Amino acid sequence: MNAIQRGLLLALIQVALVSSLGGKLLYDRATRPRVWVRAAPYDPSTPFRGRYVSLRLITSDVMPGGDHPTPGSTPPIPEGVSTTAPVAFFIPEQVPDPSIRPPGEELWVEVTIPREGPPRPIRLGVRKDGELTPLSLR
Repeated sequence: MNAIQRGLLLALIQVALVSSLGGKLLYDRATRPRVWVRAAPYDPSTPFRGRYVSLRLITSDVMPGGDHPTPGSTPPIPEGVSTTAPVAFFIPEQVPDPSIRPPGEELWVEVTIPREGPPRPIRLGVRKDGELTPLSLR
C-alpha cells in the first residue's frame, strides 16, 4: 500500500467516525423522547466557543415535545440523565440573542432525552399566555 492509499484509507476512517456520531444523534432524535423544558439562560456569548446561549433546565416545568405541545402526560426523565448540567444552544451570528425576553414571556427549549448524559437541545421556543411557539432562528 503506497502513501496515497494510506492517506485515503485514513480519510475514509475519519469520515466514518464523524458520520457514526451524526448517525447516532439522528437515531436518538428519532427514537428517544422529546420534551419541552422551561429554561433559565445565562452567559450568552464567549469568544472561544462561538455564539451560544447556555441554558439551565427547570425540570419542574416539562411539556411533551413536537410542533404543538400541550400540557399533559410527559415521559419521565430517566435516572442517568443529568438535568443539573447546563446545555449549550448555538445560535447564528446575525440572530439577536433569543434569551432576552420581554416581561410575560418564558424561554423554553425542546430537548431529546438520551439514555445517559445531559439532554440535547433541538430548538428554542417562547411561552406567552399559556401558548408555546417555537422560534425561527435562521
